[in-house]
Amino acid sequence: MSVSGEAAAVPVAAEDYARFCDFFYRRTGIQLGAGKRYFVDRRLADRMEATGLPSLRGYLLKLRYDDAEGAELQQLINALTVNETYFYREEYQLRALSAEIMPELAARHAGAPLRIWSLPCSTGEEPYSIALHLTANWTGLETVDVEIVGSDIDTAVLARARAGLYGARAVQHLPPDLLQRHFVRAGEAWRISAALRGAVRFTTANLHDAAAMRRHRGLYDVIFCRNLLIYFDDVSRRTAAEMLYEALRPGGFVCLGHSESMSRMSSLFTVRKLAHAIVHQRPAA
Repeated sequence: MSVSGEAAAVPVAAEDYARFCDFFYRRTGIQLGAGKRYFVDRRLADRMEATGLPSLRGYLLKLRYDDAEGAELQQLINALTVNETYFYREEYQLRALSAEIMPELAARHAGAPLRIWSLPCSTGEEPYSIALHLTANWTGLETVDVEIVGSDIDTAVLARARAGLYGARAVQHLPPDLLQRHFVRAGEAWRISAALRGAVRFTTANLHDAAAMRRHRGLYDVIFCRNLLIYFDDVSRRTAAEMLYEALRPGGFVCLGHSESMSRMSSLFTVRKLAHAIVHQRPAA
């Protein structure tokens, strides 16, 4: 019997489960492991039912050899990634961005657009928070062209991000004046203004895919990559650090989550202790 619309989990041999976890890790850099077995089993059962495949071994064969366009792998990624966030999360980094990072970058890149990348951006709260905070706190927007890009491996959350519709929990930490100025009520939810929705461009991206990451090389001045690397092992973290380094322009900055430390992953970056936050900088030279 299905529970809450989910298919009943199919018994899976430990060897097949380990093989699947290895496949998922190689494609995404994310470790699933035994501790997440119940969560994974339920979502695997849903995808196996949707594709009409009764065994994990058969489903894995489909992913490897009969999914040329990656459509089923994308459905699986959407099912297995956790996306929980809210506006103005870790606001101290936003204060560092508006008060210290952007003025420094603007002084060095006179006349050039400044690009900010939110990866992973989930349902859009982070890149929209960046746009909101800069609008409210950095007067440089009057003279400097700023581009904000939000990217995620999960296409379902990107669709929600583009829609810009949020529940009360997501907006609870926003200053009331910003909420009233930049959102409109939509029933029990709040929709961010069309102007701010237009200020952020959303794309798919997989930080673990080196070939796909090449198109981002040298594009960004600031990257927010928060609370993603905690799901990676040491090898994947080092690879991710290299990808972030390559995506930055010289002198660019990376903001990680509060429990993440670049110094444990890579020696490529310089640690900058700003007034509001500790960030990591690609050397300018």
